[in-house]
Amino acid sequence: MIVETIVIFIYSLALILIFLYALAQLNLLINYLRSKGKQSKSPKFDLSKPEEVPMVTIQLPVYNELYVMDRLLENIAKMEYPRERLEIQVLDDSTDESLESTAGHIQRLQAVGLDIKHVLREDRKGFKAGALKEGLKTAKGEFIAIFDADFLPNPDWLIRTVPYFKDPEIGVVQTRWGHINREYSLLTKVQAFALDAHFTLEQVGRNSKGHFINFNGTAGIWRKSCILDAGNWEGDTLTEDLDLSYRAQLKNWKFKYLEEVETPAELPVVLSAARSQQFRWNKGGAENFRKMLWRIITNKSVPLKTKAHGILHLLNSSMFLFVLVVALLSIPMLYIKNEYAHLRTYFIVMSFFVISTLIFFICYWFMYKQAYGAGAKNFVQYIVMFITFFSIAMGFSLHNSIAVLEGHLGKRSDFIRTPKFNINSLTDSWKGNKYIQKKISAHVIIEGLLMLYFGFGMYSAFIVGEQGGDFGLFPFHLMLFFGFGYVFFKSLRSKT
Repeated sequence: MIVETIVIFIYSLALILIFLYALAQLNLLINYLRSKGKQSKSPKFDLSKPEEVPMVTIQLPVYNELYVMDRLLENIAKMEYPRERLEIQVLDDSTDESLESTAGHIQRLQAVGLDIKHVLREDRKGFKAGALKEGLKTAKGEFIAIFDADFLPNPDWLIRTVPYFKDPEIGVVQTRWGHINREYSLLTKVQAFALDAHFTLEQVGRNSKGHFINFNGTAGIWRKSCILDAGNWEGDTLTEDLDLSYRAQLKNWKFKYLEEVETPAELPVVLSAARSQQFRWNKGGAENFRKMLWRIITNKSVPLKTKAHGILHLLNSSMFLFVLVVALLSIPMLYIKNEYAHLRTYFIVMSFFVISTLIFFICYWFMYKQAYGAGAKNFVQYIVMFITFFSIAMGFSLHNSIAVLEGHLGKRSDFIRTPKFNINSLTDSWKGNKYIQKKISAHVIIEGLLMLYFGFGMYSAFIVGEQGGDFGLFPFHLMLFFGFGYVFFKSLRSKT
């Protein structure tokens, strides 16, 4: 019974942690709904007055972006802002042929009067954080806008964001990400679904109550003095954006989130690309939890509720680990439940934690309804999307849990960029992209084995107990079977 007791304890602890996270999400939903309809009272620069137009530097950190550089530069060149008050820095760490073609494009833009510079370094020290820090040394702007290579801000982006910096306490203005290829595939739909929740429910829910939010690495603009006051960019985590965000807010800088300003971007269309992005985000989150936990706890100026939300925010990625634990132990728990009758009361109590899924279902519905509208048809489509999203998210749980464990344990790794594809429509193809990794990792094989493991879990539902089976966990195991199967087979396909 010792082994069974250990399994029950770990399983219960993981369920409780997931439940606490669900409660935090519910609180963010309440904050989000209460914020709706409230008019912003923030003071704003009047950009029609020349004396109120500040100098802005746009930084474009890039690395081997052959397929999207022309699109990026053409888009940024259309930015509506007084030319004499705008500087563009292309922070180029590229090592391939894109370096030469980018240089040529920059020269053509310089010839038509655009203040744009090609900033090169001898090495990639500090990766993206190092490039941003290097550019900051010579940046003319009082404010620093940052866009990754796959982002396409609208021409009026600066006009809609810069005015909020009239409030001297605001250090960052962050905008919502849009998705130019949302409908390309099931993978892009699922990614868009998850990101939409973050950029509506979470960012608004936190920001509206003064809790910690994060600059999302792109599609935002910093006050230069805020960056310097917070200690400048640091490359000791894989999410330098989250790191600097917390350091700035711990020094009492305010962040302004603009849900109404959408910045279109391209989602990864190949599972291997999504994997590299997910790994970086989740490991970086865990790294920042290690780095920031004590600073948050000991900061006397941060309210207790804001501390709690901040800690849970930094533990976001760790939810994948808790989900994986629950998934792996759910099959042994199925057998324990039907072997030990005296534990019946415990399992009745544990069934309460199904409410976590219900909370997530409600939270995501409000996000989905915001984007697509209410009505029976949209609700049915939402149910299908929610189940699909949850299944595939659980299919990523092994990959993301490894990233989380590496982050918590302090294992260092390089900043692996997410390959860009310039995919805009269903007719565009990703095949032939030179940046796709062809090697199949051992993780993929394990994911295939987990698919079979949860297939066994479904089979077990028919054979356990003496009353003709136990199907309480069958839907859960079916979702896990589909999720790991999807990730496994899509991973194999993305290598071809």
